[in-house]
Amino acid sequence: MKLSISNKRQVLNFPNESRSFDDTRNRVCFWGYDSAIEISFYVSADALQAIDPEMEGTAEGVLHSFDAVRERIHEAAAKVYAASDKGSYAVNLTADDLKYTLRSNS
Repeated sequence: MKLSISNKRQVLNFPNESRSFDDTRNRVCFWGYDSAIEISFYVSADALQAIDPEMEGTAEGVLHSFDAVRERIHEAAAKVYAASDKGSYAVNLTADDLKYTLRSNS
């Protein structure tokens, strides 16, 4: 699924569904694009667990939970990125970032 999220300041695209589980840091990695600039995003298993208490703690379980709320995670990523200074090409999403987006879309 191709997803683009824009506001007056920028357009952030998520052109593919690529994501991976980082065993070392216990997080999901995914990528978005601001024009030609690739931005790395990370969401910890703990942050996903906070919004999905039934999540299995395995890599597969974490990725499944990520996939279940992918669109909302992309929305949170776009909001956090838009508020950033754009000096970094890596963004960590917190449980609060995800919870706020989930509440505002309910």
